[in-house]
Amino acid sequence: MRYATVDGVSKPVSRVVLGTMIINTSEREKSFALLDAALEQGCTTLDMAHVYGGGGTERCVGEWVEARGVREKMVLLTKGCHANQDRTRVTPWDIASDLHDSLARLKTTYVDIYLLHRDDESVPVGPIVEALNEQHRAGRIRAFGGSNWKHERIQAANDYAKAKGLRPFTASSPNFGLAEQVKDPWGPGCVTISGPQQTTARTWYRTAKMPVFAYSSLARGLFSGRISRATWDSTKTLLDEAATTAYAHACNFDRLDRLHQLARERGVSVPQLAVAWIMNQPLDVYALVGAANRDELASTIAGTELALTPGECDWLDLRAERAQQA
Repeated sequence: MRYATVDGVSKPVSRVVLGTMIINTSEREKSFALLDAALEQGCTTLDMAHVYGGGGTERCVGEWVEARGVREKMVLLTKGCHANQDRTRVTPWDIASDLHDSLARLKTTYVDIYLLHRDDESVPVGPIVEALNEQHRAGRIRAFGGSNWKHERIQAANDYAKAKGLRPFTASSPNFGLAEQVKDPWGPGCVTISGPQQTTARTWYRTAKMPVFAYSSLARGLFSGRISRATWDSTKTLLDEAATTAYAHACNFDRLDRLHQLARERGVSVPQLAVAWIMNQPLDVYALVGAANRDELASTIAGTELALTPGECDWLDLRAERAQQA
């Protein structure tokens, strides 16, 4: 496993982050086995959210951490302030309320990395930064940032923090991977830095040296290796609606074709190659992966060790073809 550091977090942060949407108290034994496997393989960073499993995800992780006695080994990343069917929820009150819920569920006094799950651009950044700093001063969060926040809003928040002598955002979780997020998977407000349209955003992340916790890094299963263009009709049911909406598009099937071809040539799997592409980009990236079992996670981790040439990266990403079309 490869590790790096995030400003505000004293522990090493694993480059592969286990997505926990399938972790739940309703399947405690299976969930504990997956979490045990993650720790054994060095995947010490877990990605969660206040809304996952109606709170069951955080509760299950909290029970596991307590049962195993591993709080100081784990980097717990959780998200709050997701909109509900009634309203957007990015306010100081919602930050405090969701965070206190998460702390109770996780059976801990602090979260290592706390991210705002969504943004509400009608809310000024000032009160948000102030509220997050209040929670940081109280010791409830160590590092904080945004998920699905545009880079312009993160910059505005950090400009405010600098002007006021406050802590800035030091982490962000947009979509990032080889696949283009063609449509929003969960409705308006999903932010991606993938694809040719997001060159400016990636340049900002590279210049700002902002850590990227890349969600849907394997296109929610399109790049799992179980799906190909030839088998699409019989395998598309393996993907959920968010995956087919966002990623099942011609540009990504072209990339998938090339993943299968290069994977055969290199003697590796499709997901290993897709993860390798992410890790060979000039960004400070942590790949969020939704492995379902020990073997899937081990295979994905192995992909982080694969070196790709710039030519291979460009070929997988169709950059030569795009240049010709421009």
